[in-house]
Amino acid sequence: MLKLAIYGKGGIGKSTVTSNLAAAFAMMGKRVIQIGCDPKADSTINLLGGEPLLPVMDFMRDYDREPERLEEISRTGFGGVLCIETGGPTPGLGCAGRGIVTTFQLLEDMRLFERHQPDVVLYDVLGDVVCGGFAAPIREGYASKVLIVTSGEKMALYAAGNIARAVKNFEERSYARVYGIVMNRRNVEHEEEKVAEFARQAGLPVVGEIPRSDEIIRCEDRGMTVIEGEPDALVSRRFFRLAQMLWESEEEPI
Repeated sequence: MLKLAIYGKGGIGKSTVTSNLAAAFAMMGKRVIQIGCDPKADSTINLLGGEPLLPVMDFMRDYDREPERLEEISRTGFGGVLCIETGGPTPGLGCAGRGIVTTFQLLEDMRLFERHQPDVVLYDVLGDVVCGGFAAPIREGYASKVLIVTSGEKMALYAAGNIARAVKNFEERSYARVYGIVMNRRNVEHEEEKVAEFARQAGLPVVGEIPRSDEIIRCEDRGMTVIEGEPDALVSRRFFRLAQMLWESEEEPI
């Protein structure tokens, strides 16, 4: 089972990368689960026709109880991808990372992975702060590989550096390792050189490059991934290539 956490600065496009990878894996015939680990709870919206999913933390507040069935906190999206959103606390109250920890414990109690037997599990995680609950996918062994999404913008690279250091801290415990960097282009000056230099200093490969794309914008306006809406577009081929690379890396003997 490929267990992949996608980290990046807020607004850098990690949800776009995650949901398109999920759709690409689904088109490859894989059973996929995507778990959004961001209080905004918008990770899976383009797999669900533009309809937001009720997050776990919202369910618990609205119904004043824990969910008893997986169907209460999940929906099946494009290609059969099972979608779950952790959500977060009421704005201004509580710890956002706590929603991730609470959700992960609930999913364990529900025996999610034993029941669904996924080939691929994707965690879409806020990367501005890699502490507490936000580190759970890499700290608790839920993910085995990490992708860091960045552009050539200064603050995106700064966040990417923090994420790389956080993952490094857990490597000695045989937790997740950084598989590589995905450059999500913003067309800033000398972007390719800036990302390449960051990757060199971090000792990490650039494994994917997503061009700034009108196709993505058009498809997201329609509530879908570009894999679903325009599967033959250049940007879709980039996602398919990255998904294939990740899958082949999982099959390689250790």
